Amino acid sequence: MAVPKKRTSISKKIIRKNFWKKRGYCTTLKAFSLAQSIFKGNSKSFFCNKYKR
Repeated sequence: MAVPKKRTSISKKIIRKNFWKKRGYCTTLKAFSLAQSIFKGNSKSFFCNKYKR
C-alpha cells in the first residue's frame, strides 16, 4: 500500500531556496566581471575583435 511522504520543513525549504539563489548570484558576478574586463581590454582568457572607427 502507498504511504504518503513526510512533509519537508519550512526551514529546509528556505535553506535550499537560498542556496539556489546564491549560486545564481555568484554566476552573475562572474559574468559581470568578465564583461568588465573585456570592455576595458584587460581580459587574458577571452579574445575578441576590437573594431576601430
